Amino acid sequence: MKTILSLFLSLVLVSLSLGETTQVRVLSDKVEFNGKVNTSQRKSLILQNDSEEEKEYFLRHLRGNIGSTQSMKICLGDNCFDAKKELSKIKIKLQPGEIYTDLYLEFDLGIIETRGTFDLHFFNTENPRDMFIIEGVYTVLADADENLVSHKDIDVGGVYPNPSNRIARLDYQIKNPNVNARIVVDSFIGNPIYDFKLDPTQNTLEINVTDLNPGVYLYTLIVDNKNIVTKKLVVKK
Repeated sequence: MKTILSLFLSLVLVSLSLGETTQVRVLSDKVEFNGKVNTSQRKSLILQNDSEEEKEYFLRHLRGNIGSTQSMKICLGDNCFDAKKELSKIKIKLQPGEIYTDLYLEFDLGIIETRGTFDLHFFNTENPRDMFIIEGVYTVLADADENLVSHKDIDVGGVYPNPSNRIARLDYQIKNPNVNARIVVDSFIGNPIYDFKLDPTQNTLEINVTDLNPGVYLYTLIVDNKNIVTKKLVVKK
């Protein structure tokens, strides 16, 4: 009987302990960065310490798929840190019941049209079970004016999404139905991969890249057997 009672009390204590692990709430919604290439954005976040004790948290993990051309800084007031390289320096101290408003994320959207997600995992310096997570998403859009190629017989936009892991799309508008317009996809060293004839009755070309190895490919607009422009298509897995 004593053994059963002891086990019951132990379970109650564990339950109470687990119930106290969440001490900080993220009052802000999921962080969203939406913008064009070569731009940066700054978002503010709000935290609340629900406990009656002073708490200090440090950033242990940055998880997700932030690309090589994107970068993010975490700012505590006027002090900003690289989220990838300076994890150990990012610490937040919260007073009992404090609502903390000096946390900011600065996101450089990079040079490639893409999208992704990331999570910031903060842990209590004294109790690793006491932690909170900040979730974020980002969408990088190409500048339509920069990607648009205008020819007397055809207008062609940039391929999207880029990088792509399934279907890459390219929008176009043929102004001369008698024109011979093609999109040729080559490997980065010039080996031919695909050769698509653009249909004047359509306005979008779909390129299936699921069978291609990850890497950089080149696609060229050819009009009446003349090379008009060559651009990069990035394939990822």
